[in-house]
Amino acid sequence: MSEKECISLVPLHSSENSSSRTNYSRTNLGSLVATPPLFNQPQFDIVLRRQHSRQEGKPKFTAVPSRFLNLTNDFEFAGWGSISHLTLVPEDIHQGDVELTSFREQQVLGQFTASALAANDILGGVFYTLPSVVALAGVYSPISLFVAALTLFLWRPVMEEMASALPISGAPYTYLLNVSTKSVALFGAALLLLDFSATAVVSAATATSYLAGEVSLPFPVYVGAAFVFVLFTVVSLSGLKESARVATGVLAMHVVIMIMLIVASVIAWGRGGMAQFRSNWSLGHVGLSPAAIARQVFNGVCIGMLGLTGFECAPSYTSKMKQSCYPKVLRNLHLSALVLTSGMMLLVMALLPLDVVESGNNILSLLAQKVAGRWLRIMVVVDAVVVLCAGVLTGILSACELLVKLSCDLILPRVFLATVPATGAPYVAVISFIAFSALIYASTGANLIVISQMFAMVWLAVMALFPVSLLLLRFSRPRLPRASQCSLFVVAGAISVTVTVAAGNVAIDPTIAGWFALYLIILLVLFYTSQNKVTILRWVYWAYDQLPWLHRRQFTKGWGDSLIRHMRKLRRQEVCLLVKTDEINNLFNMILYVRRNEETSHLKIVHFHSGDIPSEMEANARSTYIVLHFFLDEAFPEITVDLMFVEGQFDPKNLAALAHHLKIPRSLMFMSSPGPNFRYSVAELGTRIISI
Repeated sequence: MSEKECISLVPLHSSENSSSRTNYSRTNLGSLVATPPLFNQPQFDIVLRRQHSRQEGKPKFTAVPSRFLNLTNDFEFAGWGSISHLTLVPEDIHQGDVELTSFREQQVLGQFTASALAANDILGGVFYTLPSVVALAGVYSPISLFVAALTLFLWRPVMEEMASALPISGAPYTYLLNVSTKSVALFGAALLLLDFSATAVVSAATATSYLAGEVSLPFPVYVGAAFVFVLFTVVSLSGLKESARVATGVLAMHVVIMIMLIVASVIAWGRGGMAQFRSNWSLGHVGLSPAAIARQVFNGVCIGMLGLTGFECAPSYTSKMKQSCYPKVLRNLHLSALVLTSGMMLLVMALLPLDVVESGNNILSLLAQKVAGRWLRIMVVVDAVVVLCAGVLTGILSACELLVKLSCDLILPRVFLATVPATGAPYVAVISFIAFSALIYASTGANLIVISQMFAMVWLAVMALFPVSLLLLRFSRPRLPRASQCSLFVVAGAISVTVTVAAGNVAIDPTIAGWFALYLIILLVLFYTSQNKVTILRWVYWAYDQLPWLHRRQFTKGWGDSLIRHMRKLRRQEVCLLVKTDEINNLFNMILYVRRNEETSHLKIVHFHSGDIPSEMEANARSTYIVLHFFLDEAFPEITVDLMFVEGQFDPKNLAALAHHLKIPRSLMFMSSPGPNFRYSVAELGTRIISI
C-alpha cells in the first residue's frame, strides 16, 4: 500500500453534521481512498503515524512503560501481519493425499485385536485383585467383585459418546484438550501417564512375585521386574500391529486356560457339593452385624475396582481401531471382567477353605491344584506370568500414544516423534516411558504395596475424567456430531461412584492419598514447566534485570541477550486459525485462546474458499485488512497476525496439503466446532476444536 493510499479512521457523525461525512472511492487497484476526516488534527496525526510505522516495520507506538529496567517493550513486538492468497500446488495436494491415506491405513485393529490390548490388563487383574478383596470382604468377595464390575455400565455409554464425538487417540487428555483449556488437559495427561506407569510396574512386579511364590528364584523380585521391562520394550519397538498380534495370542492362551480351570472347578464343585461353601459362609459372617457386612461388601467394592484396570486404556488408541469397533471393544472388556472376576471368586469360595484363601497369594494356582492336580497348577502359573507381562505391553502402548500427542502439542520436545524406520514404533517415547516407570518403582524401594495403593487412586481419577469431559463437551462443544448420546443421570452416576469409591479407598488406608498426590504433583510441575517455558524465562530475565552489577560483569553481561534470543526461538513455531467467516468477535476470542494456551509469536488466519470470498471480504478486501491489522495487530503486538485465503474445498486432504505447504503440523491448526452436517471426522482433520 503506497502512502497515497493511507486509510484513515472515521468517527461517527450526528445527523446535523451529515454534510461533513467522508466520501470514499475505489482506485483501479481496488484500494479504499478516503479524504481526511474532519476531526481534531492530533487524532489524525496518530492514525498517520501508525500507518507509517506499519510501512516502515516499526513497533507499535505505546505509552505503557516496560516492566524491565534495561529493556523496552519492543523486544516482544513480533512484526506487522500481512494478507495473501494461496493456491495449493500439485505437490502439496499429493502430500495431503499421502498423509490421509496413511492415517486410514493405521486403522488396523479389529474388535478382537483391539480388545486384546486392554483385556490382558483387565483379565490379568484377577491374579492380584482376588487376594486383596478377600482380605477385606471375606466370603462376600464374589458380591463385591460383581458390584464393582456392574459400575462399568455407567461408563460405557459415556465413553462411547465421547469417542463418537472425538474419535482421536490419547483420551481423555485429547478430550480435555478439545473441550477446555490446555492447562486442564495437562492435568488429565499427568493422571494418564501415572496410570499407565502404575499399570506397567504393578503388572511386571506381580508377574515376578507370582512366579516367586511357586518356585525359588535365583534373583530378587525387582530384578525379574526389570527383565520384564526390557523384554517388552523390545516387543513394543516391533510396532503396534505386531504388538497387537502378541497381545491377541496371549489373550487366546489365557482364555483357554481359564476355561479349563472353570470347567475343572465346576466338575469338582458338582462332585463335592455345597459343604465347603456352607462352611466358609458360616465362618465368614459369624458375629457380624448387618452394618458390618455392608461395610465389608463396600470395602471389597473399593478394592475390587482394581480388577477393572485396563478399561481406561482402550480410548487411548481409538484412532487405530477400525470404524464402529470401539463400542464392541468396550462391550467385550466389560463382559469378560463381569464374568471372570466374580465367577472365579465364587469358585474359589466353593472349593477352598477360607483360611487357605485368606493366607495365600497365588489363589488360582491353589484352586488349580485342588481341582485337577499339579499339571493345571503349572499351566495357571505360566498363564499368570505371561498375562501379567502383557499388561506391561498395554501400559507401554497406551503411554506411547499419549507421549506422541504431547509432543505434537508442543508440551514435550519433538524428539518424542522419532520412530524406528522398519516398524514405525516411537522408540524415544517407549524408552522414556520405561525409564520413568523404573524410576517410580525404584523410588518406592521396589515396594509393590505402595505402587498398588497409588494405582487404585490414579485409576479412579482417570475414570472420573470421562464423565467430566462429557459435561464439558456438552456445555462448550454442543454442535459436535456424535453417534450416541447418554442421559445426564448416567454421567452424574459415574461421577458419584468415582467420588464414593475414592473416599472409601482413602478411608481404608489414608496413605494412598499421600502417594497419589506426591507423584501427581511431580508430573504436574514437569508438564506446566514445559508448557510455560517463555513465561519462566521472562521471570528469570526480570530477576537478572533487577541486579545491575550482573550487567557490568564480563562473565554475566551477555546473559540478558541469550535469554531474549531463547525466548524468541521458543515462540517461533507458527499456528493456524481455520475460520469460516471474518466475524471480529469470533476472531478475537480465538486469538485470545492462542495467546493463553500456546507460546507463539506468529499466527495465520486461514480461510478456504472456492473462488467466492464471503460478502464482507469480497465487498472490500481492504476492510478485512483494516480489521486484522489496525485492530488485532494493535491488540496483540506480541503476535504477528497474517490473513491467508486458500483456494480449495475445506477437507482433510487439502488441510493436510496446507499443513505441508506451511510446515505447520495439523495439531497446531485450530478451528471452531463443526456442526452435525459436517461430512468429515475430527480425527481425519487432525485439528483442535477451540470454540463453540
